[in-house]
Amino acid sequence: MPALDWQSTAIRLLSECFTQVLELKIMITITESAQEYLAELLSKQEDALGVRVFINDPGTPRAETCIAYCREGDLEEGDVEQEFECFKAWFQSRSIPFLEDALVDYSPDRMGGQLTIKAPNAKMPRVSDDSPIEDRINYVLYNEINPSLAAHGGEVSLIEVTEDQFAILRFGGGCQGCSAVDMTLKGGVEKTLLEQIPQLAGVRDTTDHSDRSQAYY
Repeated sequence: MPALDWQSTAIRLLSECFTQVLELKIMITITESAQEYLAELLSKQEDALGVRVFINDPGTPRAETCIAYCREGDLEEGDVEQEFECFKAWFQSRSIPFLEDALVDYSPDRMGGQLTIKAPNAKMPRVSDDSPIEDRINYVLYNEINPSLAAHGGEVSLIEVTEDQFAILRFGGGCQGCSAVDMTLKGGVEKTLLEQIPQLAGVRDTTDHSDRSQAYY
């Protein structure tokens, strides 16, 4: 590739990264009081590089927004770094779309104060063909499969995706210990997931079905 093309590509990539950071600053707000509080906490941690913001199970009803100390080994590939006045913060790339309009605030009171995190879009399904496979699986589970299972008091959730692209699932409620769970898994859950996510190799069930206390059948 000619040198000029390499330079153009490098400039474009730098521009995209810069734009992403600018967009992130708009998407999430950390108030001045919250920044001061976080800086105070970090000053007491010798090995903390800053804080890391992420959402567990984004785009699902179980989504939980978290702020944690960030130490060596905590950073993940793709994390976006943002520098505040008194500390640095890293944002998990997978969580960024779900942090839109998020607010981190600190309210002092007689008991010492409380740090609050409000992320109104954390549980909103947001997927595209470029989304991580975990998000696409969760989208199908919570928007197509679980509404059907709920009729029998059941549900299914994603535990992880293995390196060989198998979805590890866990059933709950009326599906745990149900005698028809194998049919539900193969004829319903796996079929639906494979039709919509062709990259997926299959599904595996890790549920303890010996517990039949809530089983539908």
